[in-house]
Amino acid sequence: MSSTTKIYEEKMTNCVSHLSRELATIRAGRANPAILDKVAVDYYGAPTPVNQIAAVAVAEARILTITPWDPKMVKEISKAIQTSDIGINPIDDGHTIRLIFPAPTEERRKQLTKDVQKQGEEAKVAVRNVRRDAMDKFKAMKKAGELTEDDQKNLEEEIQKLTDKFVKKIDETCAAKNQEIMEV
Repeated sequence: MSSTTKIYEEKMTNCVSHLSRELATIRAGRANPAILDKVAVDYYGAPTPVNQIAAVAVAEARILTITPWDPKMVKEISKAIQTSDIGINPIDDGHTIRLIFPAPTEERRKQLTKDVQKQGEEAKVAVRNVRRDAMDKFKAMKKAGELTEDDQKNLEEEIQKLTDKFVKKIDETCAAKNQEIMEV
């Protein structure tokens, strides 16, 4: 692996990790603390993620408990969850907030798998864009006399192998998420 292709490998890795973060926020019927990553609470004037002002735990397979460190924040956190696009109404007892994840319907599961596939395709496009940028750079380097034709071909082959590896990784990530969604 040459140092020239390391940069592009890092960019492709970022594409895959972005996909993983996005897929973690998809609600598959099982309690998942990552669903709260995009929920911000007004904490003394500053929008703060829920996991920074409360303990978030999976109590049971479908129940998430949120225990704020500052008891005065229970109502604020509940309000932030209700106004978010999570689609679950919080239940609070004054100390702890519970989120009960309903089992998604068959129709909803199919829609979620379509969403996963769409995000997977977007990630593949991003990886292929990195490959295209790399190929363009190699052509420009050859034109400028910085690379021989053999070096250019070798680098292009390396980038193609990287692209294939990351596309396969994206497919595996999407397949695993789809399997999790379709579990009853």
